[in-house]
Amino acid sequence: MSMSDISLNRKISVAPMLDWTDRHCRYFLRLISRHTLLYTEMVTSGAIIYGKGDYLGFNEEEHPVAVQLGGCDPEHMTQCAVKSQEYGYDEVNINVGCPSDRVKNGSFGACLMAQPQVVADCVKAMQAEVDIPVTVKCRIGIDDMDEYEDFSRFIDVVAGAGCDTFIVHARKAWLQGLSPKENRDIPPLNYERVYQLKSQHPELNISINGGITSLEQAEGHLNQVDGVMIGREVYSNPYILAEVDKRFYGDTAQPLDRAEIVRLMQAYIERQDAPYFKPWHAARHMLGLFQGQPGGRVWRRYLSQKGTGKNPDPNLLMNGLAAMQETASKAIEYQTKEVG
Repeated sequence: MSMSDISLNRKISVAPMLDWTDRHCRYFLRLISRHTLLYTEMVTSGAIIYGKGDYLGFNEEEHPVAVQLGGCDPEHMTQCAVKSQEYGYDEVNINVGCPSDRVKNGSFGACLMAQPQVVADCVKAMQAEVDIPVTVKCRIGIDDMDEYEDFSRFIDVVAGAGCDTFIVHARKAWLQGLSPKENRDIPPLNYERVYQLKSQHPELNISINGGITSLEQAEGHLNQVDGVMIGREVYSNPYILAEVDKRFYGDTAQPLDRAEIVRLMQAYIERQDAPYFKPWHAARHMLGLFQGQPGGRVWRRYLSQKGTGKNPDPNLLMNGLAAMQETASKAIEYQTKEVG
């Protein structure tokens, strides 16, 4: 099954982020980069099997897109992998990195780093039933199991079951004493450990994740590993992806400018017919689109004020763009007068 991994170019990917990387966010990010691999939020096997909602729905335009599953029962995880393949996902990823209490109590996420055989059993069972790649996202350690040998043993067991692609968050997770938010920042980054893994396992596809805030940093990591996964920086400054296609994938097509992305997202919002959909569900992911640009603050304020509440502006994005452009042109006018 592992040969199917080759068709996915994992050089740059956007991390699965709970409450953030939903289908509206992914559609928006795909307008900025055509090649970046996108991941869903983590969805639990229990939600897919027993939940009443459609937890796997996505827009066809999102490809290449991977689903991230949380769970530890090989039978349930296999059911979910099969369903994910039927939906058309390009990859199914197992979450072995999330440190939240909800995850700990459900016996999946980062606590599974202490149970490599459980992860291996899931990989083996899933790969037997699907043709799409089955991958693992993990940490470099947990609690007191944080020596390289512990990490290496986990990789060896899971790779032995047939997994040849690992995305590694280069921090350990403290399951005791730190909140999920603190676990994203407090444990120190150890990129060298991920590099060491790649040098000892050249046959594996290794992506690195954690604390990456620029494409320059991404280029540096790609000298050592196969792929770079960027998380919060993409969410706060999404237009960072505009350079990715040319820089990392050799695509010479011009990226869409920010105003065109706004127009396409306004049209996307108008097409939504789900009964509970509100413009804010898509607009909230776009607050950082004009990060560092003249009028960027006006854009954020307009969307936040006019997109929420009982009567949101149906033409939210276009009106927000107009308000921002007016502010930007006034600023330019003022600067011209000052120079004059």
